[in-house]
Amino acid sequence: MAKKVNITDKLELGGNPCLVIGNTELEVNADAATVLKIMDKYKDTDANNTSVDEMMGMYELIFPEKSRNEIDELNLSFSDFQIVIEEAMNLITGEEETKAGEAQTHTTT
Repeated sequence: MAKKVNITDKLELGGNPCLVIGNTELEVNADAATVLKIMDKYKDTDANNTSVDEMMGMYELIFPEKSRNEIDELNLSFSDFQIVIEEAMNLITGEEETKAGEAQTHTTT
């Protein structure tokens, strides 16, 4: 019989994460296909020099239609809109987790 390894406990199968703005929860597409598309398409994009077309492309990939409609209702300024996209990208690529906290120090014995 072939070897079987159950990895279910290692996977996060709980659905997509959300960003919270006030009382609004915005679902963010975090599936592997979306993340890989974003990383490939925008790997050479400088966050400070992102074009409107590039930003709209990221926006449409990252947020499902329902979340985009909720964002539209928030009437965000352009700078706030940029922050929402940047934070969503950090959330789905895991960048947020590596930025927070202190560096681990090695223990000596």
